[in-house]
Amino acid sequence: MDDFNFKKSLGQNFLKDKNIVSKIVDTVNFEGNSLVIEIGPGAGSLTEKLLEKANFALIYEIDTRLKETLDDRLDNFNNYELIFDDFLKRNVKEDLKKYEYDNLYVVANLPYYITTPIITKFIEENVDVKEMVIMVQKEVADRLSAKVGFREYGQLTVFLNYFFDVQKVFNVSKNAFVPKPRVDSAVVRMTRKDNREYVKDLTFFSKLVKDSFRFKRKTIKNNLINYDLDKINEVLSKYGFDINTRSECLPYIAFVDMANSLIE
Repeated sequence: MDDFNFKKSLGQNFLKDKNIVSKIVDTVNFEGNSLVIEIGPGAGSLTEKLLEKANFALIYEIDTRLKETLDDRLDNFNNYELIFDDFLKRNVKEDLKKYEYDNLYVVANLPYYITTPIITKFIEENVDVKEMVIMVQKEVADRLSAKVGFREYGQLTVFLNYFFDVQKVFNVSKNAFVPKPRVDSAVVRMTRKDNREYVKDLTFFSKLVKDSFRFKRKTIKNNLINYDLDKINEVLSKYGFDINTRSECLPYIAFVDMANSLIE
């Protein structure tokens, strides 16, 4: 890959550290007949290890220049399909229809600039993913896995915590990539919650969470001024809070309860 023209517009930073590749794969709890989705395989170092562990892999790559590299590297495997297309434009459920599997996993070194849209796509399209193990920019990983009360805790944290148990597993130095990015990365594991709390209207819940963090340092009273503050205060009192609390101090379950109480 010495002569490869890496494209900044595609966020191309290929993982070269074999130890990190092994740690990522070892983080995944493969169970039963497993199908793994990888987005942005690059030169295929992670792909190769995934194919040794998973029953089948569905791989999405937007850069057709990598076809020969990937075909050569994966020549010894026949348990994968490689789709050259923009993952964000795919109908993933349709792509999965032809396969039989017990559990679906997402394992990827995600391009930094589309990390959130990719995660959100799986949620919004209701793709039944058992576990995601993704490498993302360290700052993003801190947001995804933030605990209540911490500065990094925000609307994305709350929204994801409704669907997944989120854990930052380990940090990855920028030196593990070629070309070397300007920031360090981290690996995050998100495990599906099988017994989620009931939400009357997921779209409304999402909007409420977004509005709650509209101004980060403002209170619930300021951010949700256009909502029924009496109902919100009643809910918050059950958790030991009131409308003068900042959103970053509230657990995700409080937002679930608020959303449900505001819908007649």
